Amino acid sequence: MCGIFGYVGKRNRNPVHVVLQGLKKLEYRGYDSAGIAGISHGKVRFCKEVGKIAALEKQVELSGLSLEIAVGHTRWASHGKPSVINAHPHFDEAFTLAVVHNGIIENHVSLRKKLIADGIKFVSETDTEVVAHLIGVHYKGNMLDTLREVSNLLTGAFALTIIHKDYPETIFAIAHESPIVIGLGENEAFVSSDSQAFAEYTLDAIYLAKSEIACVMAGECKIYDLRMQQVVKTVEKISSGSADASKGKFKHYTLKEIFEQPESIFRAIGSRISEPFGTAHFAEMNTNPIDFTSVERILILACGTSLYAGFVASYMIEDKARIPVQVEISSEFRYKNPIVLPGTLTIAISQSGETADTIAAVRELKSKGGKVLAICNVEGSTLTREADASLLLHAGPEIGVCSTKAFTSQLTVLALLTLVLARIRHMSKEEGKEFIKGINAIPGQVKEVLEQAPHIEKLAKKYAKYDNFFFLGRSYLYPASLEGALKLKEISYINANGYPAGEMKHGPIALINENCPTVALCANKMTFEKLVSNLMEVKARNGKIIVIASKNQDLTGVADDVIMIPETIDELAAIPSAVAAQLFAYYVALERGTEIDHPRNLAKSVTIE
Repeated sequence: MCGIFGYVGKRNRNPVHVVLQGLKKLEYRGYDSAGIAGISHGKVRFCKEVGKIAALEKQVELSGLSLEIAVGHTRWASHGKPSVINAHPHFDEAFTLAVVHNGIIENHVSLRKKLIADGIKFVSETDTEVVAHLIGVHYKGNMLDTLREVSNLLTGAFALTIIHKDYPETIFAIAHESPIVIGLGENEAFVSSDSQAFAEYTLDAIYLAKSEIACVMAGECKIYDLRMQQVVKTVEKISSGSADASKGKFKHYTLKEIFEQPESIFRAIGSRISEPFGTAHFAEMNTNPIDFTSVERILILACGTSLYAGFVASYMIEDKARIPVQVEISSEFRYKNPIVLPGTLTIAISQSGETADTIAAVRELKSKGGKVLAICNVEGSTLTREADASLLLHAGPEIGVCSTKAFTSQLTVLALLTLVLARIRHMSKEEGKEFIKGINAIPGQVKEVLEQAPHIEKLAKKYAKYDNFFFLGRSYLYPASLEGALKLKEISYINANGYPAGEMKHGPIALINENCPTVALCANKMTFEKLVSNLMEVKARNGKIIVIASKNQDLTGVADDVIMIPETIDELAAIPSAVAAQLFAYYVALERGTEIDHPRNLAKSVTIE
């Protein structure tokens, strides 16, 4: 969470405006508060505000803030409630420096106590203010030496960007297990937590590695390790996704991204299918190959929506490739002292590639000799750089905090990976070709679901008054029901529970009444009849039932309302079902008047543990 953006250069007479534009592109990382600081005539000046970047921008205009060099921050609150005082940047007592920070300083309590004992007065509740005071206390005229000393005192994962009045043309940056990327242009430079924030200005980027310190000046960057040895870094090219970053004709980014799914799924398929051979091929793995023939066990690591994509994949891989699969929540797995057996392939899934829990789990596995395949939407992200190989989603920028097109692209790439694993085992070429037919049909089937948006909107208006929902499914559609419930929770703030339909009678059915509707995902042919029996149990207790079902499925006498989706193979039924659930969640949230693109308390890229 949290977004960092800094600028030094002459692109604009007032770098404040460049930083504000950069922060707007990082708002998905947090929007509880925002702030900007810099140097003006030898003094540190700043402006901070609660809420989104627009509020900060208005305050900047009113104050007439003008800076010669600037750093900014958009915050997702972790230590201290959203307030002007807790907003970044933070300062030392003499206001000689400003710090913005992403991550967590785990030992901030003990450091704060020591600083207070030494007479330092704190004004905020944040862990970041500890860093500002430490730098102020240790500074003796050499900023590099100071940052080395302070870095050695800090525990946790953090990215820091610092300005100091004695260095009016330099931004300092430190990265320790939290990303910082530096963009170099002609006589200008950018510092950010996401390269896409400056992609419209330059595609030349330098990624800081663990515990590296950067001195960033206009068009120049010097990087040092903690021994103060200068590090030679390669300038890398980044791809710009700025062309897709507007809402266009849509009211919200979330709706736009839901409707982009036929194209995003098509891009995920890309040229990866080898139809004559009934298999798939990933060109990006030519340079970093993984020997799929030696895979005896698969471990999937992910969080949130990516976790549910991993659950669907586990059903698919075990069913088609006959490889045992273990799915783990990243935040829990890293503390299990995992056993990495020979022949284990880890698949780490993250839309942003910056999910802190997943990256920490990956590092734990790699330290034990494990092989890691990343599935990610962001080229050059931390996850793709640390994995042994990566498969990109090619979904394009996903601005809405609630993940939509990334989920269906993940399922598509995982289906292609399943095909590869199955074909090198016992799946015949003809079976592979049939599977490919199902994959190729998905973009068109998703388009058919989207054409039902007016009908789904009508249903959403009917059910938006309810505060509790169940989402039920079996087999492949059980994890899809978890994802459907998550979408409703995220953007409409409704208590929605995804559940395996067969488990309802083991306790949760006690919650069913006329005020708790059930959304049933029925498009899985293998379990359809069993699921109908479970729905009759709900109906017998006066529960209202909305079904998402294939056109050939008869639910007369069962459902109160129906959303029909095209028939597909069971392995892929989660994709059109998920799109229908996304539309339902969107229109419920719209009816309830919630903040859809930026739901309360959430951030898209979860970069803290």
